[in-house]
Amino acid sequence: MCIGSVYAWSIFNPPLTKEFGVVAASSSDWALPSVVWIFSVAIVFLGLAAAFAGKWLEEVGPRMVGVTAAFLWGGGFLVGGFGIVSHQLWLLYLGYGVLGGCGLGLGYVSPVSTLIRWFPDRRGMATGLAIMGFGGGAMVATPIKEWLLGLYYQAPQYLGAEGAINLVTEGGRRMAEVNGQMVEVVVANAKQLAAAPIPLQEGVYVAGTGNTGAAMTFFTLGIAYFVVMLIAAFSYRVPREGWLPAGWTPPTANDAAKRMITRRHVDINESLKTPQFYLLWIVLCFNVTAGIGVLSVAKTMMTEIFGTTLPGVVDGAFAATYVFMISVFNMGGRFFWASMSDYIGRKNTYFVFFILGIALYLSVPYAAAQVSVNPAVMWLVLFYAATMIIFTMYGGGFATIPAYLADIFGTKYVGGIHGRLLTAWSTAGVLGPLAITQLRDASVTGSIRALASKIDPAAFQQKFGAGLDQLDQLVAAKTVTIARLMEIAPAGTVDPTSSLYNTTMYAMAGLLVIGLIANALVRPVAEKHYMDARDEGDVKAEPIGMAGAVPKAES
Repeated sequence: MCIGSVYAWSIFNPPLTKEFGVVAASSSDWALPSVVWIFSVAIVFLGLAAAFAGKWLEEVGPRMVGVTAAFLWGGGFLVGGFGIVSHQLWLLYLGYGVLGGCGLGLGYVSPVSTLIRWFPDRRGMATGLAIMGFGGGAMVATPIKEWLLGLYYQAPQYLGAEGAINLVTEGGRRMAEVNGQMVEVVVANAKQLAAAPIPLQEGVYVAGTGNTGAAMTFFTLGIAYFVVMLIAAFSYRVPREGWLPAGWTPPTANDAAKRMITRRHVDINESLKTPQFYLLWIVLCFNVTAGIGVLSVAKTMMTEIFGTTLPGVVDGAFAATYVFMISVFNMGGRFFWASMSDYIGRKNTYFVFFILGIALYLSVPYAAAQVSVNPAVMWLVLFYAATMIIFTMYGGGFATIPAYLADIFGTKYVGGIHGRLLTAWSTAGVLGPLAITQLRDASVTGSIRALASKIDPAAFQQKFGAGLDQLDQLVAAKTVTIARLMEIAPAGTVDPTSSLYNTTMYAMAGLLVIGLIANALVRPVAEKHYMDARDEGDVKAEPIGMAGAVPKAES
């Protein structure tokens, strides 16, 4: 639950991109792609740490791994908080991205490999239970983060209405005289101020004054997460060697073969020599890439697609609730789909993910196109339903993959194999946000140029204090945006904001097609890769928390 709060990262996007301007982005503020990449780095190091921890967990036990995760995740927030205070982006990357990401990886594998041993009869349900907590982290974290940001928020210095202040444009920045000195200012409209936790007036505010509350929120969360995770890690227990649920007997050889469940074991290093490992790597990677790209900008995407067409419906509270519901469906999907896989099989479960997912991703551009022509709530409902189902399958993919691996490679080294397979998550953590931000930025640039070509040059000069020949500078300084251009666009001009993510959705659907093919190619492991009977019975080779001896420290 603690490390799962990473899924609520999009809550931090608005304050971190307005750390100086507070009510609107200033020229000194970090751009959205730079902030989104922090989330990506955290996911990259999650996978790398999990690949390392899978083997380490077998040597030291899950409790040591869990305690280390508490130090890294809590400490990562503290280092990131100092990065916000000093406005050093690299400290945010180091703290939340690198240290916090390692904490994510260690905290992720330690309960999964332990809990799956308690439920040999319901592997899918067991991994669903463990990973459900990770998916539910944002459900708990979202309202807490919103509350903390509001608690520590301080409004910047207000100068007055836009028309009452003498504004000058220098190098694309908006400047005004304050106490005899020219300082940078930001101009905030009603839509931007609606996201503020306190009532504010439209007009001109001094950049560099006020506080978004992000730094203190990081400090508070870091301390709280450390304490809770430390208590949880020391509560780990593993069953004794040879323990089985009362009244349960392992499936027969024929039944296991029909469901592609092996009764033998593949060594952790030998698994890397099988095509099954790489096929499942592709299956996980592309399922996660499609979901994580949307997840990293969920709140922003919701606001941009429907905020301009349905402003009375999609406000700050609605968007925050949307992020909360993502966590609810993400969490529920982990338990539902993983448990369902115990009955319909892991391979069939992934077939559902890919086939249904392709249709749902293609429905998003359709809803965006329709709502721009006919601003009806039904298109918002379609978008809401489609994305919620997508997130159940995104979470379900994570919860089902450990059981899929246990079926294919056996349970003896599934913890270590699972950790190595999570490098697919690292790759997806880069591909997803990179694709969605790069494709979105390309759409934004094209839309701004198209809008600027329709606007009267005199109106542009009056609005921004500079000519169209300085468009690139004005865009780089965040002075010119689609929203600001729409204020002076000719009547009848269609706002292009709702279509910014169309290309991204088509690309994500294409990735799911590749994942569908990889899943179809998965077959049982060849005989030569299995351990022989003597090795399988060697107690010393057994991993901690799976089918091996339990060290004294864990007894």
